[in-house]
Amino acid sequence: MAKLTVRSNEKTLAEHELDKEEMTLGRKSDNDIQIDDPAVSGHHARILTILNDSFLEDQNSTNGTYVNGSLVKKHALHNGDVIAIGKHMLTFTNAEDGDEGEHESTMIIRPDATGMPAKENTDNESLDRSVNQLGADLVAESEQQQSRAAQQSALLRVVSGANAGQELQLTKALTTLGKPGVQVAAVTRRADGFYLIQVEGAESGHPTVNGQQVGTEAVKLEDKAVIDVAGVKMEFVLT
Repeated sequence: MAKLTVRSNEKTLAEHELDKEEMTLGRKSDNDIQIDDPAVSGHHARILTILNDSFLEDQNSTNGTYVNGSLVKKHALHNGDVIAIGKHMLTFTNAEDGDEGEHESTMIIRPDATGMPAKENTDNESLDRSVNQLGADLVAESEQQQSRAAQQSALLRVVSGANAGQELQLTKALTTLGKPGVQVAAVTRRADGFYLIQVEGAESGHPTVNGQQVGTEAVKLEDKAVIDVAGVKMEFVLT
């Protein structure tokens, strides 16, 4: 599990595990990580965790948030990154950084003559940029939870257009659907089932599950649920 080590004046003050979907940082006491420093804003920044990936986002702080000496608004955190907030240094540690085995390739949805998806592989860096840009909010899975979830199996079956019947096995912890830069949704496998969440493209509409809009709060998928992403309908099937 990723963690932050908080230091000031070369002294270690605290260590915090990133064990929540969203961790807030700031001077006020209602933050998950409180930093007692007048140079730190009341609600200075937050960290979103997606499986084994964590993303830092400045919350319009007065004095800014820095990573490895550079001012940032949003930043995909990597093992060893040093975050500077006021006079405090927070070192990000993630022993699982760089493990790409649990990320499924993206099913790219591009409107063509039939309006149906074409499946292409995109590298994880492209996916990370999309997720980082829009601040997707998924729960961090522990190894034990992933082990239990691995016993589940499911697939997505395209149910409209020329590619009706095409199937995508949900074998990974994270499977993305859509077109980066336009609309992207993600299916995540958790200990208690599969969930859908939107990670990009809110300005162009939301994906739906059985006709209900899905935003940045994950929606659990039930067997035979119908998912619509960018106008393409898919059926979720437990196998």
